[in-house]
Amino acid sequence: MPDTILKTRAHGLLAASGRSDVPPFMVMDVMAAAARIEAAGGHVIHMEVGQPAAPAPKVAIEAAQAALAHGRIEYTAALGTPSLRARISRHYRDAYGCAVDPGQIVVTTGSSGAFILSFLALFEPGDRVAVTVPGYPPYRHILTALGCEPVLIETHADKRHAMTAEDLLAAHREKPLKGVLVASPANPTGTMMSREALTSLIHAADDAGIRFISDEIYHGLDYSFPAVTAAELSPNALVINSFSKYFCMTGWRVGWMVVPKPLVRSMERLQQNLSISVPTLSQIAAEAAFDGRAQMEDIKHGYQENRRILTAGLPQAGLTDFLPADGAFYLYADVSKFTSDSFDFAKQMLEQAHVAATPGSDFDPIHGKSYIRFSYASSTEDMHEAVARISKWLGQGGPK
Repeated sequence: MPDTILKTRAHGLLAASGRSDVPPFMVMDVMAAAARIEAAGGHVIHMEVGQPAAPAPKVAIEAAQAALAHGRIEYTAALGTPSLRARISRHYRDAYGCAVDPGQIVVTTGSSGAFILSFLALFEPGDRVAVTVPGYPPYRHILTALGCEPVLIETHADKRHAMTAEDLLAAHREKPLKGVLVASPANPTGTMMSREALTSLIHAADDAGIRFISDEIYHGLDYSFPAVTAAELSPNALVINSFSKYFCMTGWRVGWMVVPKPLVRSMERLQQNLSISVPTLSQIAAEAAFDGRAQMEDIKHGYQENRRILTAGLPQAGLTDFLPADGAFYLYADVSKFTSDSFDFAKQMLEQAHVAATPGSDFDPIHGKSYIRFSYASSTEDMHEAVARISKWLGQGGPK
């Protein structure tokens, strides 16, 4: 058989599927570029990735070490260990005064695993699901890979950059929606929804037959007012959370969902087939993490100080416009007076000032070229240094 025919066949066999053709998560590309600078001896201030610089709670690490010393680490039940599910249920009572049946808790491989499970359980290929822009890019990318259609709903300053009931119902009237996903505190903006705003949106979704998903991964990191869980507002809401952010356990890859009772068995079947179970060691550590809240609150106070440093220092550097930093550990800054291309702005700031941040085009394909996201999950010293470097860089003319 001629070589050209063999090569043609091989190319067809090795071609990626259309559903895999999703954009990259740009923050990972920024991290790679920063690593190259560091490998060459440069010192980069990392503000690009939403990852706490602090370690997991001491009690969580000790629990994992004890489990390893004991010996065998086995599979767990697909829905998670009963003790962890019960502990998460107790967390809702303690933190929110909200009764959640442990039977509705599904332990997941981080919030990312929860998104995949929830989208598979709730939606069919072709279903339209509303998400906000700016917003977390993998919402859109995972929905697209699963054959769903993400419907982008722009947010605006007069509504504190939150989706409203009117926004949702207008999109639904234009063409029916099957679902909606919101986050509060939000990534990349750090903005939060008030109890009244979240209640109004959930009730509108319920009345219209739109399935509601609440991403609550940044709960606990609220500064302006207390975060509200959708679990107490509607029995139909599906809640996603994780140990990654507040508990500083990103690499442990453990999260959870609060699932409406009729969907629990569907989630269990999917988890059985997709991953069997979440890593046992991570579940052991996660259960213990709840006893490390005093340590985590100290870390949260550090974020508050970092937030103060940036909101006071960046305007003096020339970055005067940013969204309300209500929670999480992000500042979403308008850089339109310096550039019309936030990717190029971020690239030059990294190369010339050695400050890594994420271009807004990662989070918003409509207006993101005018914004930069700064993460302030690092040390207070790094925040002071970042302000100094950005001030010097912009003072010398900034991006060329």
